[in-house]
Amino acid sequence: MKMPHTTAADRQAIIASAGAEVRPLDPIGAEVHGVDLSAEQVPPREVLDALEHEMALHGFLVFNNDRPVDPEDFLRASCWWGGRELHSTHGVHPATPGGNPHIFRLSNDRRHGIPGVGPQWHNDGSFLPATFSHSGYHIVRPAENGGGTWFAHQGLAHDALSPETQSYWARLASVNSASGVVHPLVHRHPVSGQSCIWLHLGMTGAVVEVLPGAEGARLLDADALKALCHSYNDILNAGFERGYATAYEYRENDCVFIDNLAVAHRAAPEAHMPAEDQGLRIMHRSTVRGTHDLVPDTGLPPTLPIDGSSPFGDGVWQGGGVGFRWEDGIPMQN
Repeated sequence: MKMPHTTAADRQAIIASAGAEVRPLDPIGAEVHGVDLSAEQVPPREVLDALEHEMALHGFLVFNNDRPVDPEDFLRASCWWGGRELHSTHGVHPATPGGNPHIFRLSNDRRHGIPGVGPQWHNDGSFLPATFSHSGYHIVRPAENGGGTWFAHQGLAHDALSPETQSYWARLASVNSASGVVHPLVHRHPVSGQSCIWLHLGMTGAVVEVLPGAEGARLLDADALKALCHSYNDILNAGFERGYATAYEYRENDCVFIDNLAVAHRAAPEAHMPAEDQGLRIMHRSTVRGTHDLVPDTGLPPTLPIDGSSPFGDGVWQGGGVGFRWEDGIPMQN
């Protein structure tokens, strides 16, 4: 839900009224101090709305904890944001505490969690019309030798594009390879109002360009789609030098909540290295119900028959769980 207009000073005052503080990280993200995730008393709604606005601007919020976090506390805090209820579509690993269906347990050792997830830039829930509004990450055990998550702010990445590229990407929409759901490559963030880019580099089965004027639409062919995916990957990676991406290394018991409409993420390559080399890594992920369908404003339908024939003629039109492979040899597990 979009908050009424507030200034940064307004939000800081509201957050401070609850004895809390937001401390920006460099270059993106922010730490929240003074909020106890294990407390039964939920912060007032106006405080959570102010924190959610800060999350949209910074991309993600970190809650450091000096003691283990109960899974139920983590899941309850996940529901402070966006759609305010869990929406879970994943499998449940046998080691998941209590077999809780809302915990997606990840690890670099398949005995402890599901390995190899999220190796390319993506946003969670891209197979849904209303993609997850937020996701949560509770690091149960960080690997001794590192292996965090890369985050890139998609509003700041959009601002870094040339005007010509911004105009071109605004005419594009991706088709999810698993569901046929159509999402715009550029959307307006519901809280911050920023223009944000959006493309799942592991689950895209097609990209449609709506041509200027009344000239219709066309599919990108393999060369054009490869070029687009490389450009998207490059602009997010450029954020490490330009100040809108970060490689976040977790501390034990960290809980990180991300605005899934504002920030793309991917597992750091070290996160998938064997436990015997990197140390054991265990993470719990939660996903929060979306607040609205993320649909193009270019006249395209919200879904297309990706497992059937293309309605746009020649070009890449690829169904199945794994999307178009835009570079040979890259891992693409989702």
